[in-house]
Amino acid sequence: MSPTTVSGQPISSLLTVIITTSPTPSAPSTELISAILSSFRNYCTTLLFCRVIVVFDTYDRIASHARLKKGQVTPEGAKTFDLYKQEVRELILGEFVRDDKERRLDYGQGKAEFGYSGVDANFVPFSIAHTVDKRVIFIEPSKRLGFGLAIRSALRLTETPFVWVQQHDWPLISNVPIEPLLNVMWATEDDENAPVRYVCLPSVRLLSYADSAHVARFPELKGLTSSLKRDFITESGVSVPLTPMFFWHDKPHLVSTQHYLSRIFPTRLSIPRGTFIEDTVGQRARNQMKQGDWIKWATWLYYPEDGQRLCLRHLQGRTWEGSEKESEKKTLWRDRNAKQSTNPINK
Repeated sequence: MSPTTVSGQPISSLLTVIITTSPTPSAPSTELISAILSSFRNYCTTLLFCRVIVVFDTYDRIASHARLKKGQVTPEGAKTFDLYKQEVRELILGEFVRDDKERRLDYGQGKAEFGYSGVDANFVPFSIAHTVDKRVIFIEPSKRLGFGLAIRSALRLTETPFVWVQQHDWPLISNVPIEPLLNVMWATEDDENAPVRYVCLPSVRLLSYADSAHVARFPELKGLTSSLKRDFITESGVSVPLTPMFFWHDKPHLVSTQHYLSRIFPTRLSIPRGTFIEDTVGQRARNQMKQGDWIKWATWLYYPEDGQRLCLRHLQGRTWEGSEKESEKKTLWRDRNAKQSTNPINK
């Protein structure tokens, strides 16, 4: 039975998990996505009862050397990515669709437009595959979208009021109280002073954020933190610690679907193709917040143990080659160092 949350509604009617993935040195292994799903099972099981949209962002060119952030892969990387996508589809369907009979996919088309509307080339077509009930949706663009357009494409297919955005290399490492967080977001929807519309999870660089230089160096941000940082109490008496965040991070976050679309993607000019939200709109948002204009962004950081507890670990998807290859590299370096330490020339 699906767990319930706000007002007894099933989680699948409230929250959609959006997973973005792209070419990675660990492909065709699905270890990255498996690590994400395993972390859901260990630290936030509710997410496995949600709807899910997986965006397979792709590459722009094939070359002799991979530059994944620039959309460039090797010929071998292009081959393994096709196999990787198939493996991930099977993994996701196996996790989110319990009945084999419900795993049949229907197909459709969409497009991600960007830039000026008068330019015919300013869009990327993509294919859509989904289960009949749309519990699971896969998006596969014909050209590289970049994180920003990948998220917008998924949001346009989202039918729930909230989304959980999950990059493929940021697994959870501690418990996340998703139901209380949703309750807080729902309850503060019309709050004019402290609406909660975006909640980021703490990584290493965000520990003690409320007292960090990102806040303390700016009087407006320091004042906002002093007045807004609090424990929100849900109707059931659960305490949810949050502190205002003065940035829009791409790492895993919980956010209002409508707020995402209206604030980050008001027009097709908002995000260029191939870019990240935090590198574009995120920077503009921070500049506005430093002037005191925070409330329109309503961005928060989950702040357990007064900012001392981590919730995320970064697996470095652009460089991580999978546990087997990483183990082989460690063994190689260990053997090499051992030989150097016993070489008479080094003594």
